[in-house]
Amino acid sequence: MARSFLIFGLISLLLVSFSLGSSVDVPFIVAHKKASLTRLKSGAEHVSVSVDIYNQGSSTAYDVILTDNSWPQDLFEVVSGNTSISWERLDAGGLLTHSFELEGKAKGLFYGAPAVITFRIPTKAALQEAYSTPILPLDVLADRPPEKKFEWAKKLLAKYGSLVSVISIMVLFVYLISTPSKSSAAKGSKKKR
Repeated sequence: MARSFLIFGLISLLLVSFSLGSSVDVPFIVAHKKASLTRLKSGAEHVSVSVDIYNQGSSTAYDVILTDNSWPQDLFEVVSGNTSISWERLDAGGLLTHSFELEGKAKGLFYGAPAVITFRIPTKAALQEAYSTPILPLDVLADRPPEKKFEWAKKLLAKYGSLVSVISIMVLFVYLISTPSKSSAAKGSKKKR
């Protein structure tokens, strides 16, 4: 009984906060930052970073600035793009995406901080601030074993190969027994004439 009352209370609180939040005409910025590593043939490793900025609110955000200063210059070098960019506006329900690429200079585990998004709301004098999601730890220039492309196929073949061959032989045998040969079918049609 107490548990159902608690669940009912939480649902009521969410509904009230949602209805109050939707009645206020403000932008609501949600940002997702992701990074991936790409090993080059030269032995270098590039980090591809992408930040998606969504306006889930009911009004436009103005003077949107994305700043991602979580990449120390002694560990990373910018190869393409910029770590910060600005836009004039982000409409309600809109999406902005920014990407850049870095090259790792030092070997080690890197924990990236969230990117910072600042924006202006016409009804408030102060700049508003939002943060992206942080990235998962990156193991830059890590020693990785060489890729074994068909390793899973070899494992499956070693585990189930004999079973597959026995079943295949049985199916072939049943097929050969159950279907008449073409030569006997041709002879039978000539005899009927």
